[in-house]
This record gives sequence, C-alpha cells and structure tokens, in this order.
Amino acid sequence: MDIEKVDNWRWRIPARANMRVDGLIYADEKMMADIRKDQSLQQVVNVATLPGIVGKSLAMPDVHWGYGFPIGGVAAFDLVSGVVSPGGVGYDIN
Repeated sequence: MDIEKVDNWRWRIPARANMRVDGLIYADEKMMADIRKDQSLQQVVNVATLPGIVGKSLAMPDVHWGYGFPIGGVAAFDLVSGVVSPGGVGYDIN
C-alpha cells in the first residue's frame, strides 16, 4: 500500500482506484509500525470508497482493525449523496 509521510504525526494514503478521497492517519513512527500489523489501513482505504464521503477518511492514533470502519476511524458524509454506516458508529450502540 502506498503511504506517504506528511510530517512527524501524519501519514497520507493517496486516493487511487475506487477511493473518492485520500486517507489520513495521525500517528508517529512508532505507532505506524504497530498500525501496519493489522488490516486497519485497508479499512481506511475501504471507507474512502464509500458514496458521499466528504474530506478524507481519517484514522486517529488509536486506530486498529474493526468491523467495517477501523476502530478510531472518522469520516463525514454528504447529507444527500452519502451513506449512514453502522460500522462507523458501532453495532453496540442502541
């Protein structure tokens, strides 16, 4: 996966293929080494392909593999053309 270091605390996954926006991960070098060990970065890419996404597919420093969205993932969606994803808020929230 193509990941570019933006600065000491941010990493960018450039939009490619079906991605509608870039992915942006907030982490230092040590955190990124751990983050790369699971599928959370692929989930950041997957979220970036969702209809109506606005801005970027974001991953906070605590990001880890989740169900649909990565845990610690954040995304905003257009009210008209976007989606509402239970994977973005968690299935344990009633």
